[in-house]
Amino acid sequence: MDFSFSYYIGLAGIMVFTISGALAALEHDDHHHDLFSVFFTGFITAIGGGTLRDITLGNYPVSWVRDENILWTIFIGFLLVILLPRLLTKLKDELFLFDTLGIGIYTVLGTRIALDHGVNFFASALLGMISAIFGGVIRDTLMNEVPFIFRKEIYATACLVGSILYIVLNVWEVNANLNLIVSASVVVGIRLVAVRYNLGLPKIKIFD
Repeated sequence: MDFSFSYYIGLAGIMVFTISGALAALEHDDHHHDLFSVFFTGFITAIGGGTLRDITLGNYPVSWVRDENILWTIFIGFLLVILLPRLLTKLKDELFLFDTLGIGIYTVLGTRIALDHGVNFFASALLGMISAIFGGVIRDTLMNEVPFIFRKEIYATACLVGSILYIVLNVWEVNANLNLIVSASVVVGIRLVAVRYNLGLPKIKIFD
């Protein structure tokens, strides 16, 4: 098993997405969630995008079935939410930052996995984006909320830009770890600026 720098960064991304999903279930006003529903929401948020990517690539068994460390990481994230719910709620702004770090990490790791499977550049960029956003889409759907990708804020676009940058730097043979850090940072930076200044892409009006 590859216990490289990117491997541990990937586990960190799984942790923050688990916490993000579990907290969303725990804090939701319209439902009284039991322990299983909180765990499941955190679990599906963490593995949703990566599972869809692996299925698309035919990468079986999917990552969380193949690597038990992923499941342990998800379980630890769930325990943190259950044991420290008030502290994590107080750190809500910081958790937004962690969630943003998560999409940055998932974007570049998803892109790299696609490239390693010999997928063309365009498809690799899309799979990197899907890896980052699909778990959040499922989470928001379960919470009966409009997914981030359909809101005004720049979200999926930030992932796509970071994915494309990772591919370009990979073609230029930039050090893999440096590429990961730079490309993920670009995703995070775009997302933070978009939220800070309420930026979004122009709307398309079909009907007046």
